[in-house]
Amino acid sequence: MKRFLPSLPLSLAVFVLWMLLVSNFSPAQAALGLALAVALPLLADMLAPERARFGRLPVALKLGAVVLVDIVRSNIEVARLILGPERAISPGFVQVPLDLRNIHGITALASIITLTPGTVSAELSEDRRHLLVHCFNLRDADQVVATIKARYEAPLKEIFP
Repeated sequence: MKRFLPSLPLSLAVFVLWMLLVSNFSPAQAALGLALAVALPLLADMLAPERARFGRLPVALKLGAVVLVDIVRSNIEVARLILGPERAISPGFVQVPLDLRNIHGITALASIITLTPGTVSAELSEDRRHLLVHCFNLRDADQVVATIKARYEAPLKEIFP
């Protein structure tokens, strides 16, 4: 028998986000938010090809801090490049070979890359072994790959075994 709430964190997130979006803490909005918090995870559970198995919370917290620091640093770097001479910018694509096999870990990696200013995940290969990444300023493709693998993919392999 299926659980009533397949994902308590997702249900809580839906409820909190609904309440923040409507900016109206009335009983009717709370009831609607509660209904959405129950219904949406149930619908999402039917679509999920495989369940996420989340492990190593300390690693996830450390990764979150690394990502926040990288977002701030990247914002500063992108702003510096935009305000500087255009010839200093050299955009390009790089293929990142993936050791991650868990689709949830790959999704998290692609999201982290896209959240970091100056980079965008462009495409995942059909065999899920390469991620195409666009870099706003690509100077050294090998360094970009090494950074992504060390700072993001390695912790994600621990979080999503």
